[in-house]
Amino acid sequence: METKGIGSTEQPHLVSLVLQSKKALQHGEQLCSRAQSQYNASAQETIEVLALDAKVRWIAEAIVEQLKLAASVAKCIEEKRAALNKQVKSWDVSRTKHTDSLENILESLGGQVVPPDFHETSADSSLFGSQHSGDEEDEIISNQRRPGSILLDKGKGKGKSNNAEERKKREKADRSRWKTLRDFVDDRAIEEILETVENDRNTLEDILNKTADYPSSLRNTIASLRESLPTPPQIPILTQMQDILIAEDTVIASMAEKLESLAGHYDGMAAALRDSEAGEVFGDEDLENMNRDTEELPIIMSELDESANEIKVYLKRLADSHKAAQQDVDHLSRVLSDLDELGDIMGEMLATQNTVEFQCEEALTSLQQHLETLDHLHERYVLYQTAFNKLVLEIARRRQYKEAAENIVHGMMSQLQIMSEEEAQVRKHFNAEYGGHLPEDICLCIGNEPTRWDVSPFSGDAREILPEMAPDLIVEARERIGGNLDIAVGPESL
Repeated sequence: METKGIGSTEQPHLVSLVLQSKKALQHGEQLCSRAQSQYNASAQETIEVLALDAKVRWIAEAIVEQLKLAASVAKCIEEKRAALNKQVKSWDVSRTKHTDSLENILESLGGQVVPPDFHETSADSSLFGSQHSGDEEDEIISNQRRPGSILLDKGKGKGKSNNAEERKKREKADRSRWKTLRDFVDDRAIEEILETVENDRNTLEDILNKTADYPSSLRNTIASLRESLPTPPQIPILTQMQDILIAEDTVIASMAEKLESLAGHYDGMAAALRDSEAGEVFGDEDLENMNRDTEELPIIMSELDESANEIKVYLKRLADSHKAAQQDVDHLSRVLSDLDELGDIMGEMLATQNTVEFQCEEALTSLQQHLETLDHLHERYVLYQTAFNKLVLEIARRRQYKEAAENIVHGMMSQLQIMSEEEAQVRKHFNAEYGGHLPEDICLCIGNEPTRWDVSPFSGDAREILPEMAPDLIVEARERIGGNLDIAVGPESL
């Protein structure tokens, strides 16, 4: 410094520099003070964010555990339904087996014809009772109710009788018009049984459908709640908070250094002004340095502004994190409420599933009884067909017996007739040669004819009439029975 007197222009210039320095210092102090306050607020926000984050993680973990329990409930219901469906499918397989067996025996009955003589005779001798075909019954009733029918003369009646006999002969020859064993089965009763089985099966299906959507509904709800849970950040919140605080510390330290620089500059300028007022004269180089330092103040202020903005940004980030964490806590509270409601719903689902199991057991028991009914029907019609085949063979056997007995009777009658004629000739010759020489009152029986014999059914018994059967029907019956009964077939049986 030079110690010359103060020029007229130096002092105002120094005053201006001092004022600029003071203004910069004051503005810097304001920025640093505000930044410090925001820094303190950031610390508080950090504590609250960490607390909320811990609360979010704790609630989320509890919700995940509850969702696992809900998933186990869904699996339990699904397993119970699977067990019921397995029982139902097993019953369906048995039902198919029984119905197929019943249909097979019914089709077999429908393929086996019944000779007309088996059911068109009188009620007393018919193997199936008095049964007329629908056309025959209508014709009989129509003839009975036709006005004047009782006034027809015998000739016309005889003509109609011959026509009826010819028609019956044609019908007997045409097997396509014969009845089958199926015609003597009560199809309506079978249809009613099958319809009852189908209705009960549909009822069982309705019972099962009550809980059909329970597992999927629970899983969808669980998935929705799980997806709604806050996603953990890639960088842990604690690490983020530490990074922000470290960054803020660095910025605050930098601002403190700059504020100290501003304070030092102001102190130097104030001292220069006091020295100038005391009479000290500054050289050009000193003034240039003062001017240069003062010109750097805007740069420092700009840096302080940027640092202050950084602190503000960090605080905003913390505030946003605080707000997001609070929103997560609020959302999780709603999820907990939804879980409580879901717990009530699952309780109702389990109760309904238990009811469904009980109802299914009852329905399956009833359906099992229906299968026993179908089995009894099948057995009944198998025995019915077997009995008919046995009947055909029995009729054939009786015809053999009848023919054998009639042959014996016919042979005996023929032999007796011959013997009687021969005996009559012998007696005639005896009486002619010796009868005239004997007194009339001696042995009156000598003139009697030989006794004539007639072999007839036992008193009160009618001659047995058996239905006519073609030989192939006997062969068919024997094949269905699967035996080799000693029954001749055809004319050679005679």
